[in-house]
Amino acid sequence: MTGSRKLASVVLAGMVLALAGCGKADEAGALTERIEPGTLDLSVQAQGELKATKSTPLLIPGPQWTARQLSWTLPDGSRVKAGDLVARFSAVQSEQDLAQALVDLQRNAIARIGKQAELGEQRGQLDVDIAQVASQLAIARRYANAGQIAVSRNTVLDAVQDKQFLETKQGILDWRRGQSNVRGRAELAVLDAQRATYSLNAEQKQSDLQALDLRAPHDGVLVLESDWSGEKPHVGSNLYAGNPLATLPDTASMEVELAIPQVQAQGIRVGNLVELHPSGAPLEKAASKITWIAAAAQTRSRESPVKYLMMKASVPAESVRRYGWIPGQRFDARIVLLHARNAFSVPNLAIDDSGDDTTVEVRSGNDSIVRKVRLGVRGATRSQVLQGLSAGDVVVLDHGARKSALEEDAPDAKADRGDPGDGT
Repeated sequence: MTGSRKLASVVLAGMVLALAGCGKADEAGALTERIEPGTLDLSVQAQGELKATKSTPLLIPGPQWTARQLSWTLPDGSRVKAGDLVARFSAVQSEQDLAQALVDLQRNAIARIGKQAELGEQRGQLDVDIAQVASQLAIARRYANAGQIAVSRNTVLDAVQDKQFLETKQGILDWRRGQSNVRGRAELAVLDAQRATYSLNAEQKQSDLQALDLRAPHDGVLVLESDWSGEKPHVGSNLYAGNPLATLPDTASMEVELAIPQVQAQGIRVGNLVELHPSGAPLEKAASKITWIAAAAQTRSRESPVKYLMMKASVPAESVRRYGWIPGQRFDARIVLLHARNAFSVPNLAIDDSGDDTTVEVRSGNDSIVRKVRLGVRGATRSQVLQGLSAGDVVVLDHGARKSALEEDAPDAKADRGDPGDGT
């Protein structure tokens, strides 16, 4: 016999021996159990984590993606009141940016003063030139209109040439003054636009530095958020505004999220009674009910193929206040599937539901007959029988599996000992 076959035989024999406490073997070697009414308790043990159904995210203050450094924070799990300081940040980069913005504003103001002085000097020089040309033009016009008797012919001709030159020069100076005014206003407008940009930047950085405190919006328990690596914020952490630092669960609405192996979750329904207590504190008990069950079971890790069915149970707010429970605590739970008196039940080993009907084998004298039964609540090891069995019925559990398993294992044990009678 191979090692796997021997292991299966040992396991089967162990199951049979485990059932020996609730049944007995008959003359044919089959393990049986006599059916009698009694108190039936079916339950499932589970573990889970306490969570809040509603929580408020606490975002790092400041404009989105502004660099922040955590200077101080309350410990994870601290109880806070509305308005309490939760965390304080520093913004070194914002301080540097504010200082640079103020320097830019000062430089802009100096540049504007210099530009105004330059434009004033240019306008003053043009005004002087225009006044001088106007004076010379007046003299030139007077001589240009004088008769030849009063002055010489050459003087008149020079005056006429001076008049034309000065009139042209006067037009050019007037054009330059107009252009100087237009260009001066444009250059001042550029400086004013730069000043507006620097001023807005300074206001933003000042606002950043004023938004460095984070306070609780309502009463609750502080739960710091973990980053992608599973690390929680600590003093010195570099963070960004707009991202969540922590959550503030509403302790008035709490629930326990339970994970139960799929093979043990059969029979659990919404509304089943749940007895809860924190792991390691069995005296802090609370009664609840299953409020939600996932539609399908899923694996919880890549290392294990076992599928778990997720479900939730509400937690009384009075118990949370009385015992001071906080989100994140581990809880042990007992889910009550059935508690009934004068109930019939059989081990699941005796049930055959491979066909259309659910049946068990019942002893009738030296023979066994197949009897159709109607089941109620099914547990991990036993199931409630609503119809089909009566008090005193003897149900066959294993049909001599224990005997056959032990007999099959005997030749192998014999071979392992090297018994000369086995022909090896």
